[in-house]
Amino acid sequence: MPPPNGSRFQQADDPTASADIAMREAFAVWLRIALLSFGGPAGQIALMHRVLVDERKWISDARFLHALNFCMLLPGPEAQQLAIYIGWLLNGVRGGVMAGTLFVLPGFFVIVTLSVIYALYGALDVVAGLFFGLKAAVLAIVIEALLRIARRALKTPALYGVAAVAFVAIFAGHVPFPAIIIAAGVFGLIAAKIAPKLLRTPIAADDQSRRAADIAAEARAAPTWTRSAVVVTVCGTLWIAPIVVLTLLFGRNSVYPTIAAFFSEMAVVTFGGAYAVLAYVAQAAVNHLHWLLPGEMLDGLAMAETTPGPLILVLTFVGFLAGFRDPGGVSPLVGGLLGAGLTTWVTFVPCFLWVLLGAPYIERLRNNHALSGALTAITAAVVGVILNLTVWFALHVLFRNVGEIHLGWFRPSWPDWSSLDASAAILSVFAMFAMFRWHVGMLPTLAACGLAGLILKFAM
Repeated sequence: MPPPNGSRFQQADDPTASADIAMREAFAVWLRIALLSFGGPAGQIALMHRVLVDERKWISDARFLHALNFCMLLPGPEAQQLAIYIGWLLNGVRGGVMAGTLFVLPGFFVIVTLSVIYALYGALDVVAGLFFGLKAAVLAIVIEALLRIARRALKTPALYGVAAVAFVAIFAGHVPFPAIIIAAGVFGLIAAKIAPKLLRTPIAADDQSRRAADIAAEARAAPTWTRSAVVVTVCGTLWIAPIVVLTLLFGRNSVYPTIAAFFSEMAVVTFGGAYAVLAYVAQAAVNHLHWLLPGEMLDGLAMAETTPGPLILVLTFVGFLAGFRDPGGVSPLVGGLLGAGLTTWVTFVPCFLWVLLGAPYIERLRNNHALSGALTAITAAVVGVILNLTVWFALHVLFRNVGEIHLGWFRPSWPDWSSLDASAAILSVFAMFAMFRWHVGMLPTLAACGLAGLILKFAM
């Protein structure tokens, strides 16, 4: 819906347009985005693009994609970080904090409610059947997200090659994601200097529109060491404050310091957006920390897919189960709520740190072709990582037993074909037809598959 008649923000291409977006108007727009941000990062990025670029015309396409490339480079959820970045461009630090917080809150309250229901009643057939169907639908949603991100990021044959190499490296070679990112960035830097056509995308370099965010960006003060120190001090203090309080209350041997340390580490070292984070957490929380079972991790992902907000809110579910099963002297429900709140806090507060610290410098380097080349190649590598998670997720939805084949360095995951779950396969195919062929929306598809899972559960 276009802005109301008479809005001073309609003048998207007017060089004299005001950069001052009223906080009340910005709040309403970000709340709308938060409530409608279903479908994981691909859907959320597409929604922000439609609302902020096409409808409100607050930011140009070129600057939007430049911000997206930077956020894809950061550890953590790229969609929420993109909201922080654009909120900062439009309204400064207050705008960034408001946009990033609103992006998380609705989904947080929904996922906590679902986690309570799951923990208390998850063993019931009705809940088990519901999530069996939801997992099959989520597979179709993850595949659609992969395709949408790939179409946006892969614009040349060379970028398709970068994505393919990244997928093989992480899926079969188990190469650490930071190493893949560094290699892609180096490739992008070199290609931008000696063969820029390998990375050239149809982003209009001659886009001279003067939108609110573009004007506001020019008015932002240059980054300084003093400003950087303030951002690090404030965000760092907020990051560790609840960890200190819970450690003092429950002791160093309680589950809460472990939750804080694990998800804080995740916030620092897991690059590649929500999908890469999920692969890291699934392996550690299931196999090493034993907070939940593989099937429960998939249930949590299904829950996160049904809620607005970042897909990474599945971590709130993981933290809830960790606290619920080891509450440390309080009731399991209180322990679960503490675990969920702590997990969410240490997961998202670092996002504000990364963006508010780095965005001013990235804006100053916006016209640096070498940096743009590196970010473009890194985004292509992220597509390969998302493909890795898609394959991992598909194997665990469709097969009851999944292992590895060992051929030297080549160690891909491999299913036990006799363990194929025919019901899950049928539901997944139905969900794919519904979304890809019949263009049924995500929520109706999830509802239909959830209902089908209930029917199958009671029929078996």
